[in-house]
Amino acid sequence: MKQQGAHPEGTEGTSDAASRPGTADDDPKGVAKKTRAAAEESDFAHIDEVEGDEPLLPARVHRPSDLMRLLVGVLAVAILIGIAAFAHGTTSGLEQDINKGTGQAPDLLIKIAGLASSIAILLVPVAFAIERLIKRDGLRIADGVLAAVLAHGVTLATDLWVARAAPDSIQEALTQPSPGDIHALTDPVHGYLAPVIAYMTAVGMSRRPRWRAVLWVVLLLDAFSMLVTGYTTPFSIILTVLIGWTVAYGTLYAVGSPNVRPTGQTLMAGLRTVGFRPVSASREDISDNPDAGDRGRRYFVTLEDGPPLDVTVVDREQQAQGFFYRAWRNLTLRGFATRSSLQSLRQALEQEALLAYAAIAAGANAPKLIATSELGPDAVMLVYEHSGGRTLDSLSDEEITDDLLRDTWHQVKALQSRRIAHRRLVGDAILVDRSGTVILTDLRVGEIAAGDLLLRMDTSQLLVTLGLRVGAERAVASAVGVLGPDAVADCLPMLQPIALSRSTRATLRRLARERAQRERDAVLEASRQAKQARLEGDADDAVPILEKPDKKAVRAEQRAEKRAIDEALEEAREEDLLTQIRHAVLRIRPQAPVEPARLERVRPRTLISFIAGAIGAYFLLTQLTHIEFGPLIANAEWGWVAAAVLFSMCSYVAAAMALLGFVPERVPFVRTVAAQVAGSFVKIVAPAAVGGVALNTRFLQRAGVRPGLAVASVGASQLFGLGCHILMLLSFGYLTGTEKTPSLSPSRTVIAGLLTVAVLVLVVTSVPFLRKFIVTRVRSLFAGVVPRMLDVLQRPQKLITGIGGMLLLTACFVMCLDASIRAFGDESTSISIASVAVVFLAGNALGSAAPTPGGVGAVEATLTVGLIAVGLPKEVAAPAVLLFRLLTLWIPVLPGWLAFNHLTRKQAL
Repeated sequence: MKQQGAHPEGTEGTSDAASRPGTADDDPKGVAKKTRAAAEESDFAHIDEVEGDEPLLPARVHRPSDLMRLLVGVLAVAILIGIAAFAHGTTSGLEQDINKGTGQAPDLLIKIAGLASSIAILLVPVAFAIERLIKRDGLRIADGVLAAVLAHGVTLATDLWVARAAPDSIQEALTQPSPGDIHALTDPVHGYLAPVIAYMTAVGMSRRPRWRAVLWVVLLLDAFSMLVTGYTTPFSIILTVLIGWTVAYGTLYAVGSPNVRPTGQTLMAGLRTVGFRPVSASREDISDNPDAGDRGRRYFVTLEDGPPLDVTVVDREQQAQGFFYRAWRNLTLRGFATRSSLQSLRQALEQEALLAYAAIAAGANAPKLIATSELGPDAVMLVYEHSGGRTLDSLSDEEITDDLLRDTWHQVKALQSRRIAHRRLVGDAILVDRSGTVILTDLRVGEIAAGDLLLRMDTSQLLVTLGLRVGAERAVASAVGVLGPDAVADCLPMLQPIALSRSTRATLRRLARERAQRERDAVLEASRQAKQARLEGDADDAVPILEKPDKKAVRAEQRAEKRAIDEALEEAREEDLLTQIRHAVLRIRPQAPVEPARLERVRPRTLISFIAGAIGAYFLLTQLTHIEFGPLIANAEWGWVAAAVLFSMCSYVAAAMALLGFVPERVPFVRTVAAQVAGSFVKIVAPAAVGGVALNTRFLQRAGVRPGLAVASVGASQLFGLGCHILMLLSFGYLTGTEKTPSLSPSRTVIAGLLTVAVLVLVVTSVPFLRKFIVTRVRSLFAGVVPRMLDVLQRPQKLITGIGGMLLLTACFVMCLDASIRAFGDESTSISIASVAVVFLAGNALGSAAPTPGGVGAVEATLTVGLIAVGLPKEVAAPAVLLFRLLTLWIPVLPGWLAFNHLTRKQAL
C-alpha cells in the first residue's frame, strides 16, 4: 500500500525536480528550502510516495540521554553533599581562598557585575522565550516553565532540610552569616537562580552557541557578585547549578522531548540534495531483532532512472537505544572486547563509511557506499547500491549448501587479511543475492586495525551462527577448509557466550530451555513406566492387604526406578552447540587450547557481591551509630552473653537439619551447614523470605539434586516450617494467656485473635477474586511440594530429622533471645520462656514479611515492643534486642561472606 500526497505522519508531500549537479554543496543545512526551490524551477513536479509501513512517529519521545544526565546530576549532588559533610576542612579552606581572592576586586566592578547579572538573569530567558514563540515552538517554553516550577520546589525543600535536619558541617558549607543580618543565614540554594538554570536547560539554550555564551556570561557574573558580597558560598553555587540542571533533564525525560526524528519525506528531500531522483521509499521492519538499535532505519528507495538504493538513516534516538546495555558491557568486559557506548552522529557516520570502503578494498563483498549526508542536526544517512538477495536467516536448510558456507568464510577471510573485524556476523548480516554470492552487511559496529582477539571472536561468532543452521560438524568443516585447522583451533578460547552477539546468546538460551524440557519429559516418562510396572507386578503377586510388604523388595523396586530414571536422563541428555563445536575442532586438532580466555574485566557475581557488601555495611553502621557501647558492655552478664553466642551458633546446625530432612538425596552435612552460614550474608542484602530460599535452592542444585526436585524440597521445608511456626505461635500464645490464671481457659486476647483470623478466612473465601488468587498460588505450590513430601514420608528418619531441625531451630533462637534478656536483667525483670517464644515468633513472622534486608527495622521494633508488652522494662528490652540481633544478624555477616565466597569457589553455589 502506498500513500500519495501525504505522509503517514501527516507531513506534506514534497515536490521533486530534476536535480542538477553541484546543488548538494550550496547549502548543506537548507535541505527543505533547496527542495522547494528545485521544484519551483522544474518544468514538472513529482509527488513523493512512501510505503504505508512507515510507522507513525510519536510527538514526544523519552530520550535515554536525558535519563543519563538526570542520573549523573543526582550522583553529582550526592557527591557534593558528601564532600560538604565529611571534608569540612577542605570546604572551609576553599571558602577562605575564594573570599581572599574576590575581596581584592574593585567596588565599581562588583556593582556593575551585580547590576548586569540581576538584569540579565531575567531578560535572557524572556528574550529566548520570545524568539521561540516567534518560531512557533511554544512547547519548549512550556517545558521550561514546568522545569522552573519544579526546580523552585526542590530549592525550597533543600533549604528547609538544610535549616532543620542537615548536619552542621553541611549547613556551614552551604550557608554563612548574612551581611545584612548577622543573626540570619544566607540561602543554601538560590531560589531564583536554580529555576532560571532549569528553564534555560529545558528549552534547549545550551544547544545554541550564541545563547549558550550569553548563558555562561550571566551565570559567571551572578556567581561573582554573590561571592564577593558574601551572600553565598562556592558549594551553594555549585549545588544551585546542579539542582537546576538535574531537575531540567528529569522534567524532559518525564514529559518527553519534541520528536525531531526524520520521516520518510525528509529522507526523500535529503536524497535530492545529493543528486538523486527518488520515486518511492519502503522501510524495512526489524522490530523483532534484539540488535536493531545498532542498525539504524533502513529504506529501499526506487529512482526515476537507474537502479534502486538501500538507505540507512541513523538519528540520535536510535543511536541511544541499547546505551545501558553497551555501558554494562563496557563495565564488565575488557576494552578489546567492547566499543564506545556513546558516539556522536558524526563519529558513527565516519566509522560506517570507513568500514564500507575498507571492506571493499580488502576484496570482500560488501554493499557499495555511494553517498552520505546529514538530515538536519539530529540525523545522518548513508546511501548504498541496492544489493538484493535474502539473509541467511531467511534461507531454508536445503538452500544452505557447502559452497555457500565456503563463500561466507572466504568473505570473512578477506576482511581478516586486512585486519578488519566485523563484530556482528549473525544471520541477518549475511546476505545471499540471486546468483548465490555472499555479501557481508552491517559493518557499522566493526573495527579496522583489529587485534588477534577480535578476529578470533569473529571466527567463533560465525562458527556458532552457521552451527545453528547446519550443525557443528558442517560449520567446522567449512571453516577448516577455508581458514585452515590452526586458525579455527585458535578461536576455541573465544567460544563462550559472553563473546557472542546479543541475539545469538538469546537463541542459545532458548535452545537450552528446550533441551531441559526434553530431559524433564524423559525423566517423567521413565518414572511413570517404572511405577506402572511396579503396580502390575504387585497385582500379579496378589500380596494380601494385611501382610506388610517386604522392605528389601521395596528398596529393590526403588533402586530399579532410580536406575531407569538415570538411564532415561542419560539417553535424553544432549550437548549444547558450543560443546559440539569444541569437540568437532578437537577431533581435528587435539592439542588445540580449550581454556576460555578471560574477557571479563569484572564478573557480575563479583560486582553483586561488592554491592551487597556495601549495602550490608551501610545498614550495620546505621544501626550501630546510635548505641552507647560503654554502659552496655559494663552492665552485661558475660556468662549469659556466652550462652547466647552458643545458641546462635547451634541455629546453623539446626537449619541444616531442617533442610536435609526434606531432601531424600544424599547431600554433605558439613557443606550444608556452611551454606546456612552463607545465608546470613545473603539475607542482609535481600528480604529474608527470598534470599534464603534462593540460596538453598541453588545449593541443592549444585549438590546434584535436579532443579525441579530442589525447588520442591525447599518449598516443602518452607511449607512445613510455616505450619510449625503457626502451631507454635498459637500454642505459646495460649500458654502465655493462661499462665497467670488458675485454669486453662484462654485469655480474651487469644480468643479475639482467633476470631479475627476466622473472619479474615471467611472474607477471603467469600470474595471470588481473592479466592481464585489464593487457590492458584496454593495449587502451584502443592503441585511440586506434595509429591516431594510423599517421597520424604517413605523415609521416617528423614522426616524426623526435618521436624527435629525445625523445632531445634526455633528453640535455639528463643533461648538466644532469653539469654540476651538475662544478660542485661535480673530476677525481678525476668519473664517466662513462653512469653519470649511468642515475642520471637511474632517478630520473626513480621521480619519474613518485611521487604527490608533481614527484616531490618521491622524485627527490632516488633521484638522491643513485644518484650515491653509482656512486662520487660524498656532499659532491658532495648539492649537485649540489640544483642540478639547482633548475634543472629550482624556479626554472622562476615563469616557468611567468607562461607559464600568459599562455596562459590568450590562450585557449590
